[in-house]
Amino acid sequence: MKKRINITRKCILLTAACGWFSISQAQQMSCVARNDCGVEGAQPYLIKGENYTLPEKFTGSKEALTCNFGGTVIYAFNQMDINAAYQLEVVYLADSEREQRIVADGNEVQAPVVLQAGKEQRYRIDLPKKAYAYGQLVLVFEALKGPNALVSEVNLYTNSSLKTVPFEGDKKADLVHTQSYVVDTTVCAEKVLPVYSVKPSQVTGVYQPLMSLNGTWQFHEKPTPDFYQSFQTDKGWKPITVPGEWSMQGFQVDSATFAGYQTRFSLPADWKGKQIKLRFDGVSSESIVYLNGKEIGSHMGGMTAFELDITQALQPGDNLLSLRVRSESLADMLGSLTQYAAHQLGGITRKVTLMAVPKVHLSDMRILTDLDADYQDAELKVYTTVTNQSDQPQKDIHLQLTIDGLPVDLHAPVPEIAAGGSWSGWISGKVSNPQKWDNEHPHLYTLQTSLHQGDETLEITEKRFGFREVELKGNRLLVNGVPVKLRGVCRHEVHPLTGRVMNPDLVRKDVELYRSGNCNFIRTSHYPPCEELLEVCDELGMFVEVESPVCWIGHHANENWKRLNYRDPKYYAYVLQANIETIHFYRNHPSILFWSMANESYWNKEFAQVEVYVKKADPSRPHTFHDQAYGGFNNQGSTAPIANIHYPGPDGYKVAAKSERPMIYGEYCHLNVYNRSELVTDPGIRSDWALALAPTWENMYQTPGVLGGSIWSGIDDIFQMPNGDAVGYGPWGPIDGWRRPKPEYWDMKKIYSPIRVKTTTLSPASTFTVEVENRYTYTNLNELRINWQFGNEKGVAFVDCPAGQNGQFTINVQHPEQANGLYLSFVDPRGFVADEYRIPVGEQSQNVWAIPSALPTRLKEKKDRYLVSGPHFTCEVSRTNGQILSLKKDGKECLVGGPWLMALPLTGGGCYPNHNANTPIFNDLCTEWTVSSTEARTEGEDVCITVQGSYKEFKGNYTLRINASGEIAVSYTFEALQDVNPRQWGLVFEAPASFDRTFWRRDGLWTVYPEDHISRPVGEAALFYTGLPETIHPRVKPSWAWSRDFNELGSNDFRSTRRNIWYAGLKNEDGNTVTAVSEGHQHWRSWLQQDRIRFLVADFVTPGDEMFLSSYYAPYRKPLKTGDSIGGTVKLVVGESNTTQE
Repeated sequence: MKKRINITRKCILLTAACGWFSISQAQQMSCVARNDCGVEGAQPYLIKGENYTLPEKFTGSKEALTCNFGGTVIYAFNQMDINAAYQLEVVYLADSEREQRIVADGNEVQAPVVLQAGKEQRYRIDLPKKAYAYGQLVLVFEALKGPNALVSEVNLYTNSSLKTVPFEGDKKADLVHTQSYVVDTTVCAEKVLPVYSVKPSQVTGVYQPLMSLNGTWQFHEKPTPDFYQSFQTDKGWKPITVPGEWSMQGFQVDSATFAGYQTRFSLPADWKGKQIKLRFDGVSSESIVYLNGKEIGSHMGGMTAFELDITQALQPGDNLLSLRVRSESLADMLGSLTQYAAHQLGGITRKVTLMAVPKVHLSDMRILTDLDADYQDAELKVYTTVTNQSDQPQKDIHLQLTIDGLPVDLHAPVPEIAAGGSWSGWISGKVSNPQKWDNEHPHLYTLQTSLHQGDETLEITEKRFGFREVELKGNRLLVNGVPVKLRGVCRHEVHPLTGRVMNPDLVRKDVELYRSGNCNFIRTSHYPPCEELLEVCDELGMFVEVESPVCWIGHHANENWKRLNYRDPKYYAYVLQANIETIHFYRNHPSILFWSMANESYWNKEFAQVEVYVKKADPSRPHTFHDQAYGGFNNQGSTAPIANIHYPGPDGYKVAAKSERPMIYGEYCHLNVYNRSELVTDPGIRSDWALALAPTWENMYQTPGVLGGSIWSGIDDIFQMPNGDAVGYGPWGPIDGWRRPKPEYWDMKKIYSPIRVKTTTLSPASTFTVEVENRYTYTNLNELRINWQFGNEKGVAFVDCPAGQNGQFTINVQHPEQANGLYLSFVDPRGFVADEYRIPVGEQSQNVWAIPSALPTRLKEKKDRYLVSGPHFTCEVSRTNGQILSLKKDGKECLVGGPWLMALPLTGGGCYPNHNANTPIFNDLCTEWTVSSTEARTEGEDVCITVQGSYKEFKGNYTLRINASGEIAVSYTFEALQDVNPRQWGLVFEAPASFDRTFWRRDGLWTVYPEDHISRPVGEAALFYTGLPETIHPRVKPSWAWSRDFNELGSNDFRSTRRNIWYAGLKNEDGNTVTAVSEGHQHWRSWLQQDRIRFLVADFVTPGDEMFLSSYYAPYRKPLKTGDSIGGTVKLVVGESNTTQE
């Protein structure tokens, strides 16, 4: 009876929550499936969803406090009775507000419901029989708004005696990809393809069939409505460079306002009678085009090309071309373009070209190469479209295709083409063992296509291409039959002065830099690149993922989605257009491995429908979609053949190893950028990034399911506006906007290196044997030249070691005693140095700093200070604060302050495009130092001064052990008075401003560094380098290395932390030095503090507080709780340099 009362009471509560249903019906039904979501072993029907337990602050039933969550959560039930009635009971308890629904077999089972934070909500739903018409019930809990979907209980009731059972094995695995919608797979991609006429290299009767309209145009920020009717000359019209952004040229256009462009051109006389095409490679982001006062076309989308036939609007002599251009548009919003760049991107931002083609011409060409099973011979397949724009039918047309350097001569007749009509078809032929294109051997052929009519050649086109094949097998991507591992970066098109507008020389520089940095892959985030980039990647050898200009649809980063419904179909006509224009414009480049449909967007039915078009538009390549392939955030179950994950953390490879699809780390190992104060204080933080990348890449390399990844980001994203503002996300690249390598560039180069020298030390001998691992994909190391140097001896070595294998080579020397290091340089056959190593040989005595012999040292006590003296030595220590007032050696003052305790907290920041040039320094010492006692004594030949005291943050003591030889040892112990998570702790000292050079020898992560790298193992750095201006003008290209940039603390080189020092110090122009002597376990940092030089000798250093790297850096953290102790001993030597370094 008690049980029945509880059931009845529960039903009444359900009635209040959900509406009326029959109490008697509920009593007749029994529960045949229970799921306590989020509890292992208690959710047998779970197919997809992460487990989670709500924090203790939330109240609810025990079952409600655990849940499953994800973009979609899936439960499935087998052996349903199709003739019985079923009810579904679900319980929700959300930690934040969200909206979700339940769908089964495309049918909405529960209409969208808003889940309120902290409120337990229970529903009982009559299931429609069509939801389980085939004896199976698959429930998809789908997030509509908010972070994800969740559910705490899923229970199934029925009046049937048939027992429901869970799915198992492969059938269960197949259900993970269940979608809540059905898409139309019968669509025709050909119907939505744009027209991009094939650029002719020759047209009969025409001297030059191409004409550039790049250059100086006229511009008005707010033109009159009819400005396009005539060429404008009033004072409001000003010159502007095309291609170019108007913002980067000092113009200001009101938001959502159309600006005006004009230029005049005359066509060559020999273009008469030809069909004239006008192509814009990019106009950001909405444009209307007029010619001679007539509207001839329009386009939406700033990062994709469009083409107009302007023949009918032309006139003899001068022609007036005008454009209305608006930066803010639907395309701009769906691409998050202006928001991302933190300034208007409006303008004619890519090249403008006129083309003269015959009335009968090639209007489409698609080049495919199909390799045989042995990846030796090939079949060339060329899809062409011939268009007749004359007013008469045309016949007796044929095509001829030849390839330079190959015995290929293909002919194809073209049937008669009606006036205004076109013909399309494939032309194919076998090619015996052509040279293949891959990124390490980027062999290109030129396909020449001649269009003939009778005996007359109408036009000739030339297109470079490569024989290569991309395919997926299991969770691997193969190029020419070989699995590839992508060592990549994400690349923005950016320059400090021109914004998102690039010139060809800069594009080539980028690819050369990335290739020399051992990248083999570029992701074109978050839009397709200028055409020139892909031409260079084809030529130099670089794999590419081309992304359509779609970014953050549904994602919280684009705040428009707080008020708009990202599932609304009205947005996806443009999404389809953007994807199709991207594919069709760039498709013939062999460097492109796969397409990206969008960046960090929320998958839904409309994206799934776009995907059908993408697959059909280019069946020769796979594609990806940048969401999250697992986890609860932005994981809506996308079905792209290449899975994607952003910022998977150190253990992401474990998940990828189990993936059925190749998994690309679309973005990973984000460089330091949001810990802005840390970076302006200590550039050495940048070198710590390698501690995250190195182990991550090693795990990626060793895991077959990981296709590779793209470091975020490949280049700084800072725009130096003409008004003096600096905007953008900030300095997050291994190269800066001026294309200067930053510290991370060398780390990336070393970690991505295809060369691994396994030999770490050598003993002196006349023959050295070096073991090496070959991590190239296609290259045998016998293709490389290995330059070596040992003292004054030099030579070249070679090794036969196939890709993916280990090998060894020997080097013979005549004088094994002359040096203590063997230098190796591996020169890639493409012409750059792939890697460099220095192998230590024998004892490394250069790491030792000679300590002077102790001298008798005297102590004299005065009222306010201690006087410590000896031969050519004096030191004064305050009795009030226990700190050095002055220390002189050989009459030269070397120290004027310290020690102070520094326990510098980690200081991060949020993910915002809020870069500016006025980020505050954060370099604080511990505060409110109060001395409780000081004591001085003589011990042997030393004087010891012990100081007790407290800061606001710590209490403790230190002892100065001083010797007249110039040696000072400071031992310290402090106890934390409050919690702190420090980035660095140690002792700070102060030297006169004349000590304006720092020097060091340290254990580096790598054995070889560039001479200007802040982390080079041995070096010297100036406080400020000569030959530089007094202030750095942000809009003037620097002629010096990044390490020489400076702020009020000094140069990047001077003020960077040097980890793991054997010694480090300061010196003046007379050779006097202050040196910290260690054994490779302490760290050094120096900077200008007003009119003096301060330096920190740290016993603890951890990487900076970059939010994207926190999981990587967790093992290096040492948070201090109240009562925890820190301490160490700092050994200083003052005097003239006496190192035994080489």
